[in-house]
Amino acid sequence: MNDKLVFLGLLYFVQGIPYGLQSSLLPVYLRGAGHSLTRIGFTKILYFPWVLKVLWAPLVDRVGTKRRWLVGTVSGLALTCLSSAALAPEAHIWGVAGTLLAMNSLASVQDIAVDGAAVGLLKGRGELGLGNTAQVVGYKAGSVFAGGGLLAVIDVAGWSWMFMLLTFVYAGVALFVWGAPVLDDETVRGQQADGSRRGGQGADAVKPWRVWRKLLAVPGTPWTVLYVLTYKLGEQGAVTMFPLFLLDHHMTARELGFWNGVIAMGFSICGSSLGGLLLAQFSIGALMRRVFVLRTISMVFQSSLLTVLEPSPLMKGMAVLSMSVQHFLGGLITTLTFTTMMHCTQRAEESIQATHYSFLATLEVLGKLTFSALAGGVVDWFGFQVAFLFFLTLSAGTALHVWTATFTGALREHQLKEQPK
Repeated sequence: MNDKLVFLGLLYFVQGIPYGLQSSLLPVYLRGAGHSLTRIGFTKILYFPWVLKVLWAPLVDRVGTKRRWLVGTVSGLALTCLSSAALAPEAHIWGVAGTLLAMNSLASVQDIAVDGAAVGLLKGRGELGLGNTAQVVGYKAGSVFAGGGLLAVIDVAGWSWMFMLLTFVYAGVALFVWGAPVLDDETVRGQQADGSRRGGQGADAVKPWRVWRKLLAVPGTPWTVLYVLTYKLGEQGAVTMFPLFLLDHHMTARELGFWNGVIAMGFSICGSSLGGLLLAQFSIGALMRRVFVLRTISMVFQSSLLTVLEPSPLMKGMAVLSMSVQHFLGGLITTLTFTTMMHCTQRAEESIQATHYSFLATLEVLGKLTFSALAGGVVDWFGFQVAFLFFLTLSAGTALHVWTATFTGALREHQLKEQPK
């Protein structure tokens, strides 16, 4: 089990690096250069490959092995970072955008392969909880490393050295995956699957609508689709815009990089880790009911801080506390969400499991991405206070949706206790 956790955690770590670069480093850089919140919000379009990944998920499911896809994509990320080391971000802003677009494209394909590997590797309730903790913690750790750690030292080390470091990180992980023993059994399964497809079971490959029908027919999928599209809407608006409010009124970019990019994200990792431990002890429905209510309460507290515009040590302390609590609860909710998604996927046929999970993960990204892109415009148009009231309303609505589902819907205990045979 430890080998599986290390393998998954390391792959999700390098997968989180592009997100950290774009979510933490790029907004602070652009805001410092005087760009509007609306324009900063529209940089989320660079995440678009994550929305499209469901289109090529069947290809990753049916062609080659997960090992080959993982080695190929991680090696591509290393080459992208190597070429980016020659850029000067002040003079080549479009080159920076192209780099992040390429990194997101490669990372989205990597995500399909590693999710498919995880669905096959993790068995039983205990492994699911710990495996999804490794997924979320690894991804967030990569985001902290790139968006917090590198942001704090980029002024000293420089852009080129930062991307040279990332080149070596990706190259090392590619070599690790190439020799990872946890994927040895996957080669045999891949050969058996190839034989099945040659034997006439591959008709779905040329009739993709059959695959879509199978995806939507998996038990629990309709509710899970609605949930993953909406569960982060209010939180995502607050997490995206509150740091920029602090940058405008209370903190420097360096302070923000430390408190939001490192400390608050550290709390997010703690929340994600705690989620895995709690899942081994308590039902997921009871956990989700309570955590979603706590998140709504924390957003009430954070919204109240928007009335304070004068800088003070007390305000900074309250802001750091608010961000830390919000990220802690967000991390916990993310672990619970990805566990719910994997429960749902494990009810699908093995031949479409990676596609099914990628379908859910794509919708999860789509929900967050769409709202993140629009959140800056909402703040520019209505102001921080009105916008955060809207974010709070969305968060409360999601809490009600989850609360209802734990009693009458897809989160009822007897449904989530089902395991694939």
